[in-house]
Amino acid sequence: MIHIQVKRSIKLPVQKSILLHAAQLTLDQGDSSSRTDISVVIGDDRLLKDLNQTYRNIDGSTDVLSFPSHELDPDTQSIYLGDVIISLPRAQEQASTAGHALVDELQLLVVHGTLHLLGYDHLEYVDKEKMQALQDKILHQLGVKLRNVL
Repeated sequence: MIHIQVKRSIKLPVQKSILLHAAQLTLDQGDSSSRTDISVVIGDDRLLKDLNQTYRNIDGSTDVLSFPSHELDPDTQSIYLGDVIISLPRAQEQASTAGHALVDELQLLVVHGTLHLLGYDHLEYVDKEKMQALQDKILHQLGVKLRNVL
């Protein structure tokens, strides 16, 4: 199950169902178990800055953070993959700068963050190519047309 949580101070200007679909398609394409759960949290720059400082020792905000968990729920036998945390103000800024719709930027961030939960990364060139190819494939299936945005 995919949970979308929007922080109280945020008014989400897109339908949650669009973000749910992006996360589900990513889980499906990323070869995850059919019994997986994730949470997607939409917050502000302050939340992302605090998390970035606490967990990555980076003093600054960012667009998306992923926190893998991979814990087994003993009751449901589902695997909780983790959390994807997105900064709505940063997404709005990036969409505006790139000249595309906010909904496309948010789908990109959901896909990107979910791929990280599935174990994909982009630190090494070969891993970056693999992640980029899958991300591009998923975005294409969603109808989102962005170029090399890792």
